Amino acid sequence: MLPRKQYLEKLIQKRDNGRVKVITGLRRCGKSVLLFHLYKDYLIGEGVPQDQIIGLALDILANAKYRNPVELDNHIREQITDGNKRYYVFIDEIQFVSEIPNPYVNDPKAKITFIDVVLGLMQMPNVDVYVTGSNSKMLSSDILTQFRDRGDEIRVFPLSFAEFYEAYEEDKRGAWQDYYTYGGMPVVTTLKTHEEKSRYLRDLFSRTYIKDVLERHKIMNEDEVLEILLDILASCIGSLTNPNKLSNTFKSERQINVAPETIDHYMDYFLDAFLIQKATRYDVKGRKYIKTPAKYYYSDPGLRNARLGFRQLEETHLMENVLYNDLVRRGLDVDVGVVEYNTRGRDGRSIRKQLEVDFVVNRGSDRFYVQSALSITDPEKKEQEIASLLRIPDSFKKIVVVKDYLKPWRDEHGIQYIGIEQFLLDEGMLN
Repeated sequence: MLPRKQYLEKLIQKRDNGRVKVITGLRRCGKSVLLFHLYKDYLIGEGVPQDQIIGLALDILANAKYRNPVELDNHIREQITDGNKRYYVFIDEIQFVSEIPNPYVNDPKAKITFIDVVLGLMQMPNVDVYVTGSNSKMLSSDILTQFRDRGDEIRVFPLSFAEFYEAYEEDKRGAWQDYYTYGGMPVVTTLKTHEEKSRYLRDLFSRTYIKDVLERHKIMNEDEVLEILLDILASCIGSLTNPNKLSNTFKSERQINVAPETIDHYMDYFLDAFLIQKATRYDVKGRKYIKTPAKYYYSDPGLRNARLGFRQLEETHLMENVLYNDLVRRGLDVDVGVVEYNTRGRDGRSIRKQLEVDFVVNRGSDRFYVQSALSITDPEKKEQEIASLLRIPDSFKKIVVVKDYLKPWRDEHGIQYIGIEQFLLDEGMLN
């Protein structure tokens, strides 16, 4: 069992703080193990009796009855038998709880939901509540808003490269290639062959992720479009796109007419399910956001590769995807940077051009610029990679992350160069 120290420490810090702990993230990324095993073992080690830890997983058929919020509430309260003891309530995959009419109110719009259950439990002075869920919109907007600043969200990601590297039992020199190929879903680390890993990742899509999206959003007979859209997004990770462009791709390459508005909705569904992540563009000089087009990254590179049958393993794009995921996992605000500048064409006329900074990373009042480059051994390639960094008119730290292992060094412009594995293994590189 992997230790997941980053998340366990957050739970320990928030223990008994009077707020509901909302553990979110992609399904099968380790939320349940974190709560029901790692954190439970910690509580028991601290002297909490097992009968004071009440746990319920709602994604299994045996507990289908408790997807009714009234039944769920009754079941939990029946186990809280002593007002002088401290109880810890764990509810796994809470988005499975249905919304039912309120039989006590003469209003057809009045509903009882999991929000009511959790709010009621939080009123009990001897209860500490923890819930997990795999839908960002339901949890972030519903829980954290309706709890009136009484909820703490803890986002769990697939294994970081550092976690993967620590658990990697083979020659460590193969860790990076295995990571960008098969990703960091915890179960993948227990599988040995390519066939086993590929089958597991593909089954996650068909049996879990796509099924969840179809059921939650009541989509009928649209699974082909969803599948194709996931494939297209997988093919263009790190490329600028928007619903209009994607709609044209459907028409030109698949001969399928899909409205941009429909694609926009579907992409929101993928974002809500934590399958993909969106990076907005930021004009570094103009200090403003550019809403469209944007970049999309898969939350796990292995899932991305499985969508494409492991046929498009372009290390340069996968490296960028891994970097984005890791920066977000660290709790940093990450945008795609745009640097505009004026130059002149052959005819002498002024031309306005744009250069891209892969990531503009903000941490409070501090900022970092991070460029992902497969290699800088060729002088011309190096100049291309740092061109945007040289045109940034501030003194914040600028970093170029390359594939090769190298001793970190700075050039005459103050730009730091570091290998991808070193950067991912040492979070102090951003200090």
